Amino acid sequence: MQKRKLGKSNLEVSAIGLGCMGLSFGYGPAAERPAAIKLIRTAVERGVTFFDTAEAYGPFTNEELVGEAIRDRRDQVVVATKFGLVSHSGGGPGVTDSSPANVRTALEGSLKRLGTDYIDLYYQHRVDPDTPIEETVGAMAELVAEGKVRYLGLSEVTGDLLRRAHAVHPITAVQSEYSLWTRDVETPDSEGGAMDAMRELGVGFVPYSPLGRGFLTATVDLASFDAKDFRRRNPRFVGEAGQKNLAVVEAVRKVADDKGVPPAQIALAWVYAQEKRLGVSLAPIPGTKRVKYLEDNAGALDVELTAEDLQHIEAELPEVAGERYDESGMASVNR
Repeated sequence: MQKRKLGKSNLEVSAIGLGCMGLSFGYGPAAERPAAIKLIRTAVERGVTFFDTAEAYGPFTNEELVGEAIRDRRDQVVVATKFGLVSHSGGGPGVTDSSPANVRTALEGSLKRLGTDYIDLYYQHRVDPDTPIEETVGAMAELVAEGKVRYLGLSEVTGDLLRRAHAVHPITAVQSEYSLWTRDVETPDSEGGAMDAMRELGVGFVPYSPLGRGFLTATVDLASFDAKDFRRRNPRFVGEAGQKNLAVVEAVRKVADDKGVPPAQIALAWVYAQEKRLGVSLAPIPGTKRVKYLEDNAGALDVELTAEDLQHIEAELPEVAGERYDESGMASVNR
């Protein structure tokens, strides 16, 4: 498996990671625990050693799952987790809180659940409008000084906020949704994007949902979402928008058929192909519950899209219908 360093840091990760959220949260019923643990351990064997989780996933159960799976191979993996969407001062899960006290409490809980004494990459999950970013990153920097955290990250931030955070302590990576059908992070700083600042500061990029929450794999049945699957309420998957967006899938499928590979590999290969244009190092973290799809995703590293392929994809890709989150979700990103 290829490796790469995130930005100007010394944090080296596998070129493709595994987003672990869906194993226990968000995408229908949780995977059976033995199967989920086997998937994570198989990923390590295949060279996929960059794992992404968060205290909010479950909440808490996803970190416990990842911790059990990596316990006897901790030195082989890079673990990223996130804080800020669980308030430990009484608000509970779903309450944004990046106050310094909450940062420290969240970190101690994550260490315990993951069964480790340090976190490789610690992200603020969402911006807390009630706490200046300087205070939050200052608290995160203290954890680095104590050896409990090695590198710092932010998720879904603007370029201005990234610059303010980086002035307090170097930020290694920014995590944002990014795929063929979601490119908000590329917009200018004035419109909430962070790519200009990432490039300027030498910050690495970790695209989440690079497969469009599974939609770009051409395996999603819009009529079959489980009651626990949040896509059942996601604007891009429901009603008229969902039907219109099937044309996006067909555009990807056509290129995949021409190359004789799964659509997922085209969607991921497109993300990798943007690295030079964007001027940042990147490592996407697609999620899956199946070993077959894990292996398919890793195979995207061997798919080469020519300039003509990329031009064809852009020309054939229809306009996407619907926002990437509902109204409350959109209010928490790019701010």
